[in-house]
Amino acid sequence: MSSTALTFSDDQAEAWDAVSDLLGTAGVDMLGGHTLPPKDDPDSSVLAILGKAGSGKTLLLAELFKNLRASGVDIVSGDWEGRKRRERRTLAILAPTNKAASVLRTRGVPATTIHRILYTPVYDPEYEQIAEWLAGQADRPEIEGLTDVALDRAFASYEVNSSVPAALAAAGLRGSDFITGWKRREDPLDIGFVDESSMLDAKQFQDLQEIFPTLVLFGDPAQLPPVKAEGGQMVFDTLPDSRKRILSRVHRQTADNPILDLAHALADPQVDFYAFERLVEEAAARDDRVVMAQRVESDLMARSPCLVWRNATRIKLIHAFRNAYGAPPDELLEGEPLICDGIELPAKHRKKRLDLEARGLIKGAQVIYLGPGRKPGFSRLHVMGAEDPRISAASIVKIELEGDEEPFIPFAARMGATFLHGAAVTIHKAQGSQWDTVQVFAPDIYAASRMGRMEAGQPLWKRLAYVAITRAENRLCWVVRNRLARPTAPLTTEDLTAAPAPLELAAQTDGEGA
Repeated sequence: MSSTALTFSDDQAEAWDAVSDLLGTAGVDMLGGHTLPPKDDPDSSVLAILGKAGSGKTLLLAELFKNLRASGVDIVSGDWEGRKRRERRTLAILAPTNKAASVLRTRGVPATTIHRILYTPVYDPEYEQIAEWLAGQADRPEIEGLTDVALDRAFASYEVNSSVPAALAAAGLRGSDFITGWKRREDPLDIGFVDESSMLDAKQFQDLQEIFPTLVLFGDPAQLPPVKAEGGQMVFDTLPDSRKRILSRVHRQTADNPILDLAHALADPQVDFYAFERLVEEAAARDDRVVMAQRVESDLMARSPCLVWRNATRIKLIHAFRNAYGAPPDELLEGEPLICDGIELPAKHRKKRLDLEARGLIKGAQVIYLGPGRKPGFSRLHVMGAEDPRISAASIVKIELEGDEEPFIPFAARMGATFLHGAAVTIHKAQGSQWDTVQVFAPDIYAASRMGRMEAGQPLWKRLAYVAITRAENRLCWVVRNRLARPTAPLTTEDLTAAPAPLELAAQTDGEGA
């Protein structure tokens, strides 16, 4: 194994060496620190690095990225891709959701979503000259209408953010000036790192194999499989054992992290729900990072949804949250959380669908409502975890009701992005996300334990509990009663910071209802 600034555990070192061997066939010499010519028509190769929460998967991924970048590998993001040169190799680091990608970006890893790699932006040729110059692939251009000062601002922005759209915005351009459309990727890349690969479905896995001859999957086998997964399997379950490396040692925040201790305690077959709840209570008594909460905190729900198992619980908590803040039934308050439930557009508006999805409005994205847009049915939104979070888009917001009643719609465009309320979400939808503080609604976990259901050989309640508590980065609130605390302050949007380069989706779509 090549030397790094860190001391790896034995299982990390073994995984590093396995990745190094795999990348050697893809034209990257990690030991020598340089790239090689690619092989002609290489076969698709997949390696899975698997481990539970805290086992060091993200640390290993970050160190591999640094090594590949130092070896001269081109890092491909979702915002711009330069001309591929035969003598260079390419790497894209992917996650299934914006939130999962943003977790990696906070650790210095330039991750993007799978969708942003499947669909690439088409740049106006004139402004693409600026992108090529920023990436070191061309000389400084002369662009009519842009001063040297504007280009200097673009260069300074790129040095800080490594983002072409942010740099062009710093030069005074809007997204509609330099991005003319989106297209399905035609040319393959070389290497793909996929985090949170337990969330991949078979179709996404197939798409990735078509793009990347070499794939390294990072995943947690203890999480919940995709809802539509055949036989409850994750994509890496289909790989032979020789294509898997298991990380078993706990690294994250050291072994004294009470949240990780609780997560790993679930693996003990002797621990039933009652024993587990006693472990939570004991952890709360000695460490303030675990709380046995008597009620759900509405203040936290505005940014960190309460995690539940049952849809009925989710809907009840959402209405309790809205009532607590005095939200009227026919409109949203600024600062209310939403979850994107998809995009309702006919086939002829495919470009606008791609525009919205490329900005982060993919199913499951967490969004904060900022207020109405310039036209009826339009909303100003902050997409949590997106690199350019502020957008304006036609919206269809559905507030679900209990029982069989149809949801009421406080406002809606004829077509556009659809949203459900996001004050509470199911544990399945929370996979791939992390929040500083997480509230887990324990009565739902108890209900799952009473049912006795098994999933992929494990009690369902244990998989639900594992996923839910490992969404917490620093603090876990285990809510034991079906009550909601009143908010201590009105809803606000002051905690949200706009990215320096928001694209003007409102300008592109206000006239056509998308």
